[in-house]
Amino acid sequence: MMTRIFSGGGLALILAMSAWAAPTLHLIGDSTMADKAKEPANPETGWGQALPALLKPDELRVVNYAMNGRSTKSFIDEGRWAKVVAALHAGDFVIIQFGHNDEKADKPAVYAAPRGAYQENLRRFVREAREHGAAPILATPVARRKWSEAGELVDTHGDYPAALRAVAVEEKVPLLELNVLTTELERGHGVEGSKRLHLYYAGGVYERWKEPVKDDTHYSEYGAARVAALAVQEWLRLGLPLSDWVK
Repeated sequence: MMTRIFSGGGLALILAMSAWAAPTLHLIGDSTMADKAKEPANPETGWGQALPALLKPDELRVVNYAMNGRSTKSFIDEGRWAKVVAALHAGDFVIIQFGHNDEKADKPAVYAAPRGAYQENLRRFVREAREHGAAPILATPVARRKWSEAGELVDTHGDYPAALRAVAVEEKVPLLELNVLTTELERGHGVEGSKRLHLYYAGGVYERWKEPVKDDTHYSEYGAARVAALAVQEWLRLGLPLSDWVK
């Protein structure tokens, strides 16, 4: 007869510990970070979707909760943040990147003033992540491709990056400076070359787009891969524990 070494409760605990041996990186944000359906063929890719390709397989689990059109406000109001909190475990990480939709003052469902609700919501993400033993990481919103007639890249985020930086300092949270780095990325590619980072396709190239596409906000597979690499570059610069899982 086989001897039972563990009681049911003890065995359950061991199985639970085994299941959570590897930490999880939770991503919350908007469409620039979100996973995009690939069927039918679709070049649009969020930088969070491109991130796992840069990491050691089976050593860090990445779960992307980012969603098109969401702001800090709507992410909370729709119960999306509550689902993330319920999934958090000690030792996990949460990267937080919002701003593109918070700044839409004409849309009450998503608008969050930069020095008001936006900062309050960011503080809530940070506080509740820490309460569950997870490490929050803030990321400034990525730049849009918007060029002036003079060939200068135009900032579209106003006070939002600065407001997020202020929360990072106040709460002593690591900051991924994606706004600055993606601005440099756009400038480095130039007015025409930066189209490659985004969605510029003739009509009919992809089944989903019968008409020509000119999208200066969302990323192509190439653009998403470049931005994901910038995020990882920031982990390395800051010496974050996440760096241990970079290929």
